[in-house]
Amino acid sequence: MDPKLTEVSQIFERFKAAFVRNDFDTCIRLLSQLKVLLTRFKSLPPLFQETSNAIHELTIARDIYEHAVVLSVKMEDQDAFERDFFQLKPYYTDASGRLPPSPQEYPILGLNLLRLLVQNRIAEFHTELELLSQSALDNPCIKHAVELEQSFMEGAYHRVLSARQTVPDATFTYFMDLLAKTVRDEIAGCSEKAYDRLSTSDGRQMLLFSSDQELLQYVKEEHPDWEINDGFIIFQKVKDSVPCKEIPSLQLITQTLSYARELELYSDKIRGV
Repeated sequence: MDPKLTEVSQIFERFKAAFVRNDFDTCIRLLSQLKVLLTRFKSLPPLFQETSNAIHELTIARDIYEHAVVLSVKMEDQDAFERDFFQLKPYYTDASGRLPPSPQEYPILGLNLLRLLVQNRIAEFHTELELLSQSALDNPCIKHAVELEQSFMEGAYHRVLSARQTVPDATFTYFMDLLAKTVRDEIAGCSEKAYDRLSTSDGRQMLLFSSDQELLQYVKEEHPDWEINDGFIIFQKVKDSVPCKEIPSLQLITQTLSYARELELYSDKIRGV
């Protein structure tokens, strides 16, 4: 075997061992080494040169970047996810005819769709969908993300939250938790604009919590300005409310007409009338 390929394989084995035991510091250090070493292979994107070990090099590089994407999810690092996903993507598109399918392809493509949904990048979400084949769209990992987007756009938030219980892959949990928080924040924002106060039972139902304890914890962490008293959630606007001053409408109309008259006189002066 090519000594360069042997070196990459040995470091990758150490990386996978650290990956299994969630040793993130070691993973990051070894991943940086691997990415540097991969630049020596001319068979990889963007060159795709034919070499004697091209298939082996492409396969191990794809495997490395797939692990990098999942590592970023484990570390809850969305920036790293985006970088590693775009480094991985050519192996699913440009090199797809040269390599056997990867079992991680659809779960990772589904993860990327979830990330775009969580970040409210809906246009990019649909762009990525248009690039997928019909067989990909029929995959449970892709269908899960598509159904979530439809539920989110329809405002069927209960379907979004219940979907966490049926994730097609364990790696989806991180983005599902973020999406659940986004949904609850959206409901909370609408609730405090629509109501002066809510009973805790109604608030729990609207925010889709299963217990009062979960509701209290959410309010404490996300909305410390709300007050819970005597079984009611009292929103900040009630506590801070002050008597509304009457708008001096007649005065505003008079001033507006005066400004209009002055503009008309100025225009006449300019025209020499």
